[in-house]
Amino acid sequence: MKHILLKILRWILKKLSQLTIWRFQPEVIAITGSVGKTSAKEAIFSVLAHCENFKKKKWRVRKANENFNNELGTPLAVLGNWGKIGRPLLLFWFRVIAASLLRLILMPSFWYPKILILEYGAAKSGDIKYLLSIAKPKIGVITAVGEIPVHIEFYENQEAVVREKLKLVENLFINNFAVLNFDDKAAMSAKEKTRANVMTFGFNEFSERKPDIRISNFENQSDKNKPLGISFKIEHKENFVPIFLNNIFGMSQAYAIGAAVIVGLIYGLNLVEISELISANYKPAKSRLNLISGVKNTYIMDDSYNASPISMKMALETVKDLQAKRKIAVLGDMLELGKYSIEAHQAVGELAKESVDILITVGPRGKFIAEAALAKGMPKNHVLSFDTSEEAGPEVQKIIKKGDLILIKASRAIGLEKIVDEIKNQ
Repeated sequence: MKHILLKILRWILKKLSQLTIWRFQPEVIAITGSVGKTSAKEAIFSVLAHCENFKKKKWRVRKANENFNNELGTPLAVLGNWGKIGRPLLLFWFRVIAASLLRLILMPSFWYPKILILEYGAAKSGDIKYLLSIAKPKIGVITAVGEIPVHIEFYENQEAVVREKLKLVENLFINNFAVLNFDDKAAMSAKEKTRANVMTFGFNEFSERKPDIRISNFENQSDKNKPLGISFKIEHKENFVPIFLNNIFGMSQAYAIGAAVIVGLIYGLNLVEISELISANYKPAKSRLNLISGVKNTYIMDDSYNASPISMKMALETVKDLQAKRKIAVLGDMLELGKYSIEAHQAVGELAKESVDILITVGPRGKFIAEAALAKGMPKNHVLSFDTSEEAGPEVQKIIKKGDLILIKASRAIGLEKIVDEIKNQ
């Protein structure tokens, strides 16, 4: 019965979303990838939602809230500015349906957002196609896929994941835009599969070509063992602008901003305008390498929202770059990796050995992280393993000392936010 009701709800939301797109004709910016979707969404929103030219035209800009990126979440983002799925569920969905019908009938067109910024998740084959049947984008952004993509457990192989992600840009029109991560091989393969105008962002520059937006001189900055933020340059053609973002860290954030710069250029802004809008308005989403004050005068790098091989690598490299009296990593399982799970966790352990002084793992797969770090020569008394977050939290509290920098990261289901709550300043 529950499955039937869910199927009916899904059908109703799809039809209402399709009617809403048809009725109000917003310009859709859709973002997909194995990592960085939400950060790219927030960065793009920080530019477009605060653009003075848009305000003069009375253009409204709306982004998907929370992690609304699937068959229920994306329709919610189209139908209204819903902050979260409320309780009780039956009453919440009744409110959504009733409000959506009233908007379709009564709302003047100029009240609906001119631009929608949406995330398109791809947990399984067919997801992107389904979301495209609701809203086809003017701009499709592919952030990064990586060698071992997230959710690969539900696909035949890596190539199947890539094919699914690339569907976002395959059917774009010739006057649309595909915004691609220049440094990600899978994302760049979309260039051969789209008719749209292709624009790229990234760090790498090869002898014969470079990205349209190049990020250079990147640095995770610290002062006297205190993390400060990131600085880098954004280059476009012969022009460049410097950017410094306080309390924001990691190359993943620079990638998100690179995508946002391209979208700003597409909408006619210049580099200086875009950099000023980002500096004034960009805030990373919660639990994405957020710097938090911890107990005992420590610094917490809260990246507990989710984890994949590529995001683990970026987080550990960020901590490696920063100054601290001691560096501690609390790392948990990365889920939905299927046959790649063991090797992916071992790779994280090897990198952790080079990046931190103390390693604490949580979960059964986390033990592969610990074993790999030990095999690489990390001292035994610097590696601890726990089965659950509840067990690990009090021990982490005992271990940390003044001046420590603590990275906390795992897949969402592992619940490492409990450890963040355990050791943060209340």
